[in-house]
Amino acid sequence: METQNLVLVKGGRQNGAPAPNQSPCIGHAISNAIHAGFRIGRPVRIGQVDGNIVGYNIGHFGLFSGKDYPLLVRTRYGITKCSLAEVAAA
Repeated sequence: METQNLVLVKGGRQNGAPAPNQSPCIGHAISNAIHAGFRIGRPVRIGQVDGNIVGYNIGHFGLFSGKDYPLLVRTRYGITKCSLAEVAAA
């Protein structure tokens, strides 16, 4: 698997309103992932697809927030956000 750098893209809400404060929920989800053994660099599988955990999703709004999808997994198809139920140790 080739090495790639992650790029932080500054986002914003269309209506200019601040995002709801869900940081404690996201922090709890990330802590659960870490305590379950899903640390950065760990090889995992999403179904039949191999990948590695490359980070944690700290996004707190949208369809794939860090509360429900705390893991960032790099596969041969790109980087995806995953829930703990979607990944298994490889």
